[in-house]
Amino acid sequence: MSFAAPAPAPALALRGIEKRFGSVRALHGADFVVSAGRVHALLGENGAGKSTLMHIAFGLERADAGTVEVAGQRVRIASPRAAQRLGIGMVHQHSTSIAALTVAENIALTAGWRVRPRELHRRVAELAERLGMGLDPTARVATLGVVLRQRLEIVKALAGDARVLLLDEPTAVLAPAGVDDLLAFARRFAAGGGAAVLITHKLHEALRAADDVTVLRRGRVVLSGLASGETAATLAAALIGDTEPTIGREAPAAGSPGAVLIDAASLVVPAETKGAPGVRGATLVVRGGEIVGVAAVEGNGQRELLRAFAGLLRQSAGRLAVATPVAFVPEDRTNEGLIGAMTLTENVALGLLDSASWASGPLLDWRAAAAATETILSQFGVRATGARAAARTLSGGNQQKLVLGRSLARAPRVLVAENPTRGLDTHATQAVHARLRAVADAGAAVVLHSSDLDEVIALADRVVVMAGGRLYAAPDRRDRAAIGALMLAGGAQ
Repeated sequence: MSFAAPAPAPALALRGIEKRFGSVRALHGADFVVSAGRVHALLGENGAGKSTLMHIAFGLERADAGTVEVAGQRVRIASPRAAQRLGIGMVHQHSTSIAALTVAENIALTAGWRVRPRELHRRVAELAERLGMGLDPTARVATLGVVLRQRLEIVKALAGDARVLLLDEPTAVLAPAGVDDLLAFARRFAAGGGAAVLITHKLHEALRAADDVTVLRRGRVVLSGLASGETAATLAAALIGDTEPTIGREAPAAGSPGAVLIDAASLVVPAETKGAPGVRGATLVVRGGEIVGVAAVEGNGQRELLRAFAGLLRQSAGRLAVATPVAFVPEDRTNEGLIGAMTLTENVALGLLDSASWASGPLLDWRAAAAATETILSQFGVRATGARAAARTLSGGNQQKLVLGRSLARAPRVLVAENPTRGLDTHATQAVHARLRAVADAGAAVVLHSSDLDEVIALADRVVVMAGGRLYAAPDRRDRAAIGALMLAGGAQ
């Protein structure tokens, strides 16, 4: 009698993972299993929980519940160093290297190698060559371009002989040729017996490079299986979801339309990152009193469109006229919305220098600025010790409420909002929705993008779709299927 050999244990398995940040539930019993010799794509929109899940695997976050197994053994990963000792490496979306140090010094710092220059340079050069990552060990990181910095991040992750490689949005800043090289490397790593996780929102990359695919939506696994059994359409449908949203805003009452406050025609805006579509000939008119929702899978040009409306990016062609004052609520509150080391008063003052009466002339009335800040804290329910508190001491949700409150303090005629409720609990989200509706009801034009399609549909009077850098009008703002189909036009770009 013969017996089949038992299947090898997964290289990495996360089971029943729960994670909360305050009142926000980021992961709901998520399961994720990665096998050796395979590339596994982890897909999800912004806020879906994919980075949080991988941060737990790498020891950057600790799960509230659930288990982690490496090579079949249950483990506790309390830090990135512990993850590295278990053979897990992570390539972060943004470079974590120290610009003033050399390539070799950065690798030694990550891997814990002794810094003996001649021996270290030889060791780094051999590792880079073996991985197919051409790098000069003596080059200072400050002199490296984007592609070489990405290579350095990969070499750092593998310097400790990692058998599981977590790649967090690794192609976000790469040109097409760089993307090709990176995906080919992931395939080689898996072919050599490693397990590669490709964290991405780009459907075509997942289908091209992955053996397996998992989709997270709002912290839950909604699809998991062989990549060969999926298409761009099925993956995008999983990303978007198929539940009917609650329509929270009635269509504007019939009557005289508001004045045109945003007028874009054949608008072209260059992409912020290489390989992205940017805006390709968009035409859109937005009138006072209406909320226009922009639905899009991440990376299809909506970021550039909103920033052009907000005056942060310049067009290269076409016409764009936007009424002033304009207020902008960015999705990245920590890097674009606030300066963490400054007080709340200083942050409010920076945002209102061109509009507040207390900021006119060469001098600033700090007492009045502090009073204005206290008013925002009170009106928007921002929990803080006071106007003198540093912005970094606030929770993410309270930072978001402060950014929104500061934006609305400008009494804008045009409000551009990008994922304005990210990180907020249900009560706070409802309060933000009420604020946005009130702004439109007062006669302003509101342009809103959210990674949550339900939120776009619930808030908007009219929905447009960005796909592959182009703008399409949705025939019916309530028709989720039609909107999803338009979004798919960019899913395979």
